[in-house]
Amino acid sequence: MDDISHIKEQIHFCISSELWEKLPKLLARVHPADIADIIEHSPDETQPRIFDLLSDEIKADVLAEMTDTTEAEILEDLTAEEISDIAEEMAPDDAADMLAELDEERSEEVLELMEDEESEDVRELLQYDEDTAGGRMTTDFVALHNTQTAQEALDHIGALELDEPVYFAYVTDMEDKLIGYVQLWQLIKAENRPKTLGELAEETTFTATLETDQEEVAHIMSKYDLSSLPVVDSEHRLLGRITIDDVVDVLEEEASEDIFKLAGSTEEELEYSSPLQASRARLPWLLITLGAGFITSMILKEFMHRISILEVVALSFFVPIVMAMGGNTGIQSSTLIIRGLALGSFNEKQLHRLLLRELATGMLMGGICGMAVSVWAHFIIGSSAAFPPAYLAFTVGLALFSAMMFAAAFGAFVPLLLNRLRIDPAVASGPFVTASNDVMALLIYYGITFLLISLRAA
Repeated sequence: MDDISHIKEQIHFCISSELWEKLPKLLARVHPADIADIIEHSPDETQPRIFDLLSDEIKADVLAEMTDTTEAEILEDLTAEEISDIAEEMAPDDAADMLAELDEERSEEVLELMEDEESEDVRELLQYDEDTAGGRMTTDFVALHNTQTAQEALDHIGALELDEPVYFAYVTDMEDKLIGYVQLWQLIKAENRPKTLGELAEETTFTATLETDQEEVAHIMSKYDLSSLPVVDSEHRLLGRITIDDVVDVLEEEASEDIFKLAGSTEEELEYSSPLQASRARLPWLLITLGAGFITSMILKEFMHRISILEVVALSFFVPIVMAMGGNTGIQSSTLIIRGLALGSFNEKQLHRLLLRELATGMLMGGICGMAVSVWAHFIIGSSAAFPPAYLAFTVGLALFSAMMFAAAFGAFVPLLLNRLRIDPAVASGPFVTASNDVMALLIYYGITFLLISLRAA
């Protein structure tokens, strides 16, 4: 690791010193992912020049490791011929991802320049939605017929020009319908050489269809520790496979998407250079929050008007506490539920129990915090109020308890409801829950306050 760090330091020094003739030898000593990182962190004007120093084969690997933004900038400086040469060195799924970044006319030009067989594979992948198994799969796999013997399979695999290591082969019937798979180590056993693959094949339990959502694919592969997942059509014919490196990308994308939604933003904002574009991405959620602020200000105005008559201004001291605790409790519940839904941790039978658990959790936390704020309220209010300090302190504690109990249940209920309606539950996080809980916390606080004060006055 230290050696790699030293080489990368040398590369950065050569770039800053414009010692271009020394770079190819140094770049050849580091991984394509490190080269991509070096290019992305180099000045914009030097990025194309560094990329030009690489061979087509390495260029393909480096582009596959780059972020979409940097990849688009690099491709912009390349001719259609150069892009086609690079695409032919890529796995079909990576080539399809790269060409998807180009406009339709330029993408078609590149496809026309590619070899027919490779171009056909990429065209097929480009027709599928990028968020589905069809858009994620690669057509680069080894498939053998069930009538072949293990020896014939080994001869066939040995004659293939493979870009990646092979650990197993899929087994199909004569109509290309998937039967199962066979491990390579089973093929090389001497006693298995005469046996047919139909005898040696293990049944494939898990498959995906072209329309399967990428998040579902990632869930299946991570849950069952699969290194590869076959993709089949409606008649169970083998079309491709999704590999673990693609799943890692999916998990990263989905996690990033949820994090951005938590903040009321989108991943596209990272690519914006204009403050106007960034503002346009964030403003919708902020306007929702602002609208909730308008509502809370109206509630507060009405409350202040009434408490001036009741002479209990001291109760307004605790409005920030009630709103903050309600908002945080709601965010905790919604985050836990959203994460559980993303991991597939809940089933239909558990939802009722889950809501009751969150309600009970809110009651327990609200009770503890309510007692704590009651003690603090008694100390803060003192004897200056028109009502007994202990009574007002009880009012504050009961209001906080109720607000937190509601927030915990509401924070859990909204993501579950959206998931049932097939809406991404992540939109229930962040600004939405916080704004809603602020309004409800104030209504609960003032409702309980008016009720208890009215009872006392009577």
